[in-house]
Amino acid sequence: MATLPGSLVALPGVYQPQADTRLLAAALAHEDLGPRTKVLEIGTGTGALALHAATRGARVTAVDVSWPAVATARLNAWMHRLPLRVLHGDFEARTTGRRYDVVFSNPPYVPAPDTRPPLRGPERAWDAGLDGRAVVDRICVGAPALLRPGGVLLMVHSGMCGAGETLDRLTRAGLAAEVTATASVPWGPVLRARRTWLEQQGLAAAAEEWEELVVIRAQRP
Repeated sequence: MATLPGSLVALPGVYQPQADTRLLAAALAHEDLGPRTKVLEIGTGTGALALHAATRGARVTAVDVSWPAVATARLNAWMHRLPLRVLHGDFEARTTGRRYDVVFSNPPYVPAPDTRPPLRGPERAWDAGLDGRAVVDRICVGAPALLRPGGVLLMVHSGMCGAGETLDRLTRAGLAAEVTATASVPWGPVLRARRTWLEQQGLAAAAEEWEELVVIRAQRP
């Protein structure tokens, strides 16, 4: 199991490393990273995963739409004395014309009653529209343009969003995609608070208590 950097700080409202972060870190540990590896993290939060990649010598860029997250990641990079380029803004706008060997993301993926993801507040780290795919689908579409030939995308999200849909979209985009890891975790407070709505939407069964997480790996030919 990959080890995330210790002693990370997090400003209020910034998503802190959880089970999905650790699952993605374990998947990232299997990728070949080194001084010549150009890496992008979409939605860096505290910067935990980006810093993990940086400890292995990769040249890492991290992007986040949240200013508190950007400030947090920069602070953690400074505390750990690791080189990390942290950009604020939408990942598509900030990466135009750039390509990477490895792109990874733990995007917002929780289904929410609001049709559009929130524009502010801590919820923007997890709420992702009615089906939880508002950001996931954008990454699927944008991945081919972000990857160098042979480049790899790693993305973690809830099985509630539909791993099959993600695989289909990535395949249609020209990538070779597969689920490489899964984990079952207890429902957290966000899902518990939405139990009735999730059941009404057919996204969860009655009395369901566990959420499946999936890591999807997609590679450009």
